Amino acid sequence: MSKIKIFSLGGLNEDGKNMYVVEVDKDIFVFDAGLKYADDKMLGVDYIIPNYDYIKDNIKRVKGVFVTHGQDNYMGAICDMVKEMPELKIYGTKFTLEIIKEELENDGIKSSNLIEVTPHKKIDFGKNSIFPISVTYMIPDAVGYVLYTPDGAIFYTGNFVFDPTMLGPYKMDIGKLAYVGKQGVLCLLSESLYADKKGFTSPNHRASDLFSEIINSHEGRILFNIDQTQFYRVQELFNELAHTKRNVVILGKRMEQSILKGINMNYINFDPKRIVSIKHVNDEGIIVIVSDERERPFSNLKRIVRGYDKFITVNDKDTLVLVTPIDDGMEGTATKVLDTLAKIGVDTIVLDKRKYLSHHASSEDLMLMLDLMKPKYYMPVIGEYRQQVANANVAKQIGMDYTNILLKLNGDVAYFENGELVDNNMKVPVDDILIDGLSAGDVGDLVIKDRELLSDNGIVIITATLDKKTKSILAGPEVLTKGFIYVKDSIDLIKEVEKISTDVIKNNVKGNYIDFAKVKSGIRDKVGKYLYEQTECKPMVIIVIGEV
Repeated sequence: MSKIKIFSLGGLNEDGKNMYVVEVDKDIFVFDAGLKYADDKMLGVDYIIPNYDYIKDNIKRVKGVFVTHGQDNYMGAICDMVKEMPELKIYGTKFTLEIIKEELENDGIKSSNLIEVTPHKKIDFGKNSIFPISVTYMIPDAVGYVLYTPDGAIFYTGNFVFDPTMLGPYKMDIGKLAYVGKQGVLCLLSESLYADKKGFTSPNHRASDLFSEIINSHEGRILFNIDQTQFYRVQELFNELAHTKRNVVILGKRMEQSILKGINMNYINFDPKRIVSIKHVNDEGIIVIVSDERERPFSNLKRIVRGYDKFITVNDKDTLVLVTPIDDGMEGTATKVLDTLAKIGVDTIVLDKRKYLSHHASSEDLMLMLDLMKPKYYMPVIGEYRQQVANANVAKQIGMDYTNILLKLNGDVAYFENGELVDNNMKVPVDDILIDGLSAGDVGDLVIKDRELLSDNGIVIITATLDKKTKSILAGPEVLTKGFIYVKDSIDLIKEVEKISTDVIKNNVKGNYIDFAKVKSGIRDKVGKYLYEQTECKPMVIIVIGEV
């Protein structure tokens, strides 16, 4: 019999950043290690990953990170983790590991600890074992993981839908799911993103008919903005293009590498000769797939519509299809892009995310999974808290005891002893790591607030040079502004700021001593108040005083 802890370092009460930990006595198993993209308010931040100090502090007990599929929300933190912990073992299916290898190589990181798993083949870890099961999702080779413990199985689904038409590397093994359910499941961890949607997701996730209509009704160049992990959407597009003579250009290094690798490994069915180089991007009738690198959604598209891309510009003869869903927090960016496209005259088609669903489990999918697994305890994961609650209500609807449904936040621990839940309010510390370019961990709330202040009100820099011995003013105070006011139209205001700064400096000189701290705080306070009285703006005020 065992002591088991289940908790999340990321992924609860949020969309993305998924990282779930199951601790069985001394063994630690990590499921997924994802990122989430920064929204419009996270100025300059590219993406966010969970703080993985718990993994670092217990690295000797960690058996590995078990990745369900090759999507950023589920494997985007691996490069950062492997960089700090090269001994960390990463488990995944063949195609998932190919994507991870690519990411590691692009970041110049070497790892000899990538271990391929085969669906439905058990991996033993002493008294515990891992059993991957194929599930249907938008990316090939997706799996859920069963962790067998002496007290029963723990099953983490990852993302899934039930769709018998998705075959080959997308096919779910329902028989294996039922087999695991009959053996006894202690706890089921199942996704929540579409828990509030009625019915099954299938067939509302299919877009082939729409793609066919668009391709056949638009003769000019068509741009499809597709997230680089929406492989099934790409396959649907390729299936329709197979009936035409149109060629394809792919903008986005990651997307191009992944698609070509998918074709070479027989995960994507398309003639690679019809994927042509960037020099064909202006060909008549060309199909252009636009995808983002590891940046904010719509970053490449935004660059194109603003005319900053060195390869392509859009015009009023183009059609753009926005396949990538507009996530919460990104509405502002998407709206600006769509407005710019409208001004250019581009014919824009946006996939209605209520009609064309993504590949996530709706309420009936969740009910079917629960019926197959028959878990003793149920933990909704992957999603905002309202979606977790909707997931809990789905379980309650089919008769599950509500006291056995575990609604948790990141860091909250579900603790089991001998197969029974023990309520002891245990927690582990959790936090976010903000990634800005190549910087990690040094972008915090204060930096973000400074960026918000600069973007809203600009900056005022006041400089002065003093005599080192007498402390008299040799030069300045000089006032520089950026993003605040147009100086030529505000000469009187600038002169008053210079006068206020001069008075503060002189009032804090006593003989041959000056209190620089009081000078800086005094100038910042008085100038700040004056500028607010005159402009109703609060620019950032920076004081630089030197001595010679």
